[in-house]
Amino acid sequence: MLAPGDLLVLNDSRVIPARLFATRAGATSQKQDPTGKIEVLLTQKSGANEWSALVRPGKKVQAGERLFFAADDGAPPLLEAEVTARGEFGERTLRFASSGDFYGALEKIGHMPLPPYMHREDTPEDRERYQTIFADARGSAAAPTAGLHFTPQVLDAIRARGVEIATVTLHVGLGTFQPVRVETLDEITLHSECYTLSSATADAVNKAKRDGRRVIAAGTTTVRTLEHCASLGAELAAHGGETSIFIRPGHEFRIVDGLLTNFHLPQSTLLMLVSAFAGCERVLAAYGHAVRERYRFFSYGDCMFIG
Repeated sequence: MLAPGDLLVLNDSRVIPARLFATRAGATSQKQDPTGKIEVLLTQKSGANEWSALVRPGKKVQAGERLFFAADDGAPPLLEAEVTARGEFGERTLRFASSGDFYGALEKIGHMPLPPYMHREDTPEDRERYQTIFADARGSAAAPTAGLHFTPQVLDAIRARGVEIATVTLHVGLGTFQPVRVETLDEITLHSECYTLSSATADAVNKAKRDGRRVIAAGTTTVRTLEHCASLGAELAAHGGETSIFIRPGHEFRIVDGLLTNFHLPQSTLLMLVSAFAGCERVLAAYGHAVRERYRFFSYGDCMFIG
């Protein structure tokens, strides 16, 4: 389905072991309270030592409390954070104490944030299996799942066909997988997610568009990155930033000509994006076929190519 001259753009974000377990201390006490673990999912880095996170059970964790993260019960904590802000639906802002190697500590005590419908704990093998083979820039709380379909052999065959390959980085967080909790599309506001567009990719996309060649996006995260960058000017230029772009039916696509994407949850912003690209009737027909033929949905599920 890819033709010589096409430009395939992949998201090279790498999933971090962002699922942590903490014990609590009160706002005025530094003593750990081992009664009741707090589950923390880091969703986005928001400052030098700050992270947005989801905590569960959320009602227990108030602003001003301190959380301690250790590898095992009774072990000294490798990370310590203060809850600096409280949001809705279990959202919190954490400020970590700036000591030692943060990502090194995550590798020791963190768990891979597997989708909850998998109903199992993560294993050491998930450190690589829940990654794309081209994952590089660490920072995602979930895999950019369209990229999971690629193997080295598939990429080699694509290159041999004369297809150009480039990458963007968008760290997957709440903006990608948050559920819709409002009644109308106009009320939807997505959380922002960090992205990076390199000069090599900006130049490749600009040249492909000038030459009339197709730009194929692997995944909705790639679509959102490219379309957000296109909204900033006539031609793409290397930069980084944040995007909260919500692509809905009626959106005028400026960059993306083709899309590889998984089958997404009903009533999700991802399904709305796909419908904006392909048209609601075509997408619903594809989903009807997928349901009849018992396709697998979600992160490790089947995909479709829309050209």
